[in-house]
Amino acid sequence: MAQAVWVREKYVAEFLGLFGQIRRGALVAALGAVLVVSGCATPPEDSDELALFQEANDPAEPLNRAIFEFNLFLDKGILRPIASVYRAVLPEYAQDGIQGVLRWLRSPVIFINDILQGKPERAHETAMRFAANSFLLGWADIAGGAGLEFHDEDFGQTLAVWGFGEGPYIMLPVLGPSNVRDTIGFVVDTFVFDPISWWQRNDSNAFIHWTAWLRFGLTAVDGRARNMDQLEELEESSLDFYAAVRSLYRQRRNDLIRDGTVEDDESLPEFDISFDETDDLFDFETLDELDEPAGDVGPQASLTPAQESQ
Repeated sequence: MAQAVWVREKYVAEFLGLFGQIRRGALVAALGAVLVVSGCATPPEDSDELALFQEANDPAEPLNRAIFEFNLFLDKGILRPIASVYRAVLPEYAQDGIQGVLRWLRSPVIFINDILQGKPERAHETAMRFAANSFLLGWADIAGGAGLEFHDEDFGQTLAVWGFGEGPYIMLPVLGPSNVRDTIGFVVDTFVFDPISWWQRNDSNAFIHWTAWLRFGLTAVDGRARNMDQLEELEESSLDFYAAVRSLYRQRRNDLIRDGTVEDDESLPEFDISFDETDDLFDFETLDELDEPAGDVGPQASLTPAQESQ
């Protein structure tokens, strides 16, 4: 009996160690991608191609498309099947409860970024939501029922508010679409601002370590399940799904940075500080704009479109 328990604990520890290596590898790859993309821009000489190249702001597109295909492989083989079962088996109230717990756990990160962005009223709302929903650890959105709606903030948005440009577009292994600014923001949020993540990483209890991977996995599965139909619709309606995902990611991030208060045709103000010289995830009003490909840019023009994104 003791031997069986020892074997079970050994395999659990090995599994958690492997999962941790995958996540750490994704973060290392993210940082590596920032360094590679930041230094590999080679604008074409033709004026028309140069205009498209600068608009796409995707100098590493061939590499990004390859990583996109790798992410699709993981999505189709692992994430999408799990998300399909998750959505089919769990009732809607259970899915909402899980989302509520994940949002509650993220509240400290949101609060810190509210403060750093100079938004005391939104910081107060975040603090009140965290306090009110702590009764059931976020499972029931008590604060939402009282009129305190959820909003999300991260350090990538904070850097944008401070005036930093987004930098080149990046497709990160496992983690999906990003850019230089948002990748830096993700690392800071994960390793600096998130006290729950600190506790989960540094506690000696194996179960606490396991909850970190559980949180990471549930966040991915819940998000994938909630956007299942929209992703399929986007794939079917887009001639170039990679370009459509890239465009949609930027539109969504800009909307989050503006807190949804600026019209779609208004651009963010220009700042001198820049890395370069140049809810639900989907907004249904923008899907129709993505039916056409963004245009061929540079050497990637002959590549076949990707099919889906994380």
